[in-house]
Amino acid sequence: MHPKAPSAMRKPLKRLLQSIALAALVMGLAPAVADAAPRKAQVVKKKSATVSKRVMRTFTAKKRSSTRFVAQTPRPSFGKLAGLHATQDHLDLKSSAALVIDQDTHEVLFSKNDSAVLPIASLTKLMTGLIVSEANLPMDEMITITQDDVDTEKGSSSRLRVGTMLTRGELLHLALMSSENRAAHALGRTYPGGLAAFVPLMNAKALMLGMKDSRYVEPTGLSSKNQSSASDLATLVSAAYKDPVLRELSTSPEHQIAVGSRTLQYRNTNRLIKNPEWEIGLQKTGYISEAGQCLVMQAKIAGRKLIMVFLDSAGKLSRIGDAERVRRWVESNPVLPSPNTMIRQVNG
Repeated sequence: MHPKAPSAMRKPLKRLLQSIALAALVMGLAPAVADAAPRKAQVVKKKSATVSKRVMRTFTAKKRSSTRFVAQTPRPSFGKLAGLHATQDHLDLKSSAALVIDQDTHEVLFSKNDSAVLPIASLTKLMTGLIVSEANLPMDEMITITQDDVDTEKGSSSRLRVGTMLTRGELLHLALMSSENRAAHALGRTYPGGLAAFVPLMNAKALMLGMKDSRYVEPTGLSSKNQSSASDLATLVSAAYKDPVLRELSTSPEHQIAVGSRTLQYRNTNRLIKNPEWEIGLQKTGYISEAGQCLVMQAKIAGRKLIMVFLDSAGKLSRIGDAERVRRWVESNPVLPSPNTMIRQVNG
């Protein structure tokens, strides 16, 4: 503004100049604002996409977790589906089928659904061991674990990797003591004639022993089609007990094997083996969801040699609890069988 301009004109001119400057400022900022709008929209869009991805990942993770949970939920056992757990007994056993007999006299001291035919899980390996031992095959022969020995039935894990080489004797030890599935399968696979010869031999041996309710389809027990009754299994235990190899390996507390640069430590699946209150001559445990917890044993209690069979026990430790109940009952009743206990003869 010119310094000589009249004062009356200075104020209007000042307001006019301020308006022009403001307009110029607004016009100058307009492109920046216009450019900022798409950038802001892009940021919002990116944030929205990120949130959506996080939501999807969370949903997918939950879905996978739910799927894993459903897949791992155990199926009801055959005994439970058949209503056998509703059977009451005076010892309040958790096993739906059980049998206790005197090995020498064949007297039945206790029985519960002993003729029910049920899946027997890894009790199968007792028959597998009996066939292998009686064949007199070289126990120092090296056998290689192959892909054929990997469990495709239940997807169970094993520390015996494909390519591991062990002697037949070591595989038999692990199968009977630690219930090693790949070991048991390898024993059947490498039997002369392979599984095509081995499985029929298992069934033929069962019939020869008088096990009319038993059927085997493979040597591990992973298949629920391997089935038997408590009565038949008592017969099998009696026959297996006569084999010193099976007695020794099944009651071994632990065993180490060297695999390459590794040393693998295996322990007995039956915790009663290390219990000083028990004198066990032969044993085998078993479990798949269709069979429940299973246990067979030959044990000396109160001076008597007893054969005990527990099938389809509900609960991880219930088969051990049932065995303890029977032991205490026998020890507190030395003159068995009692008038209230059914007495009959079984094959032995």
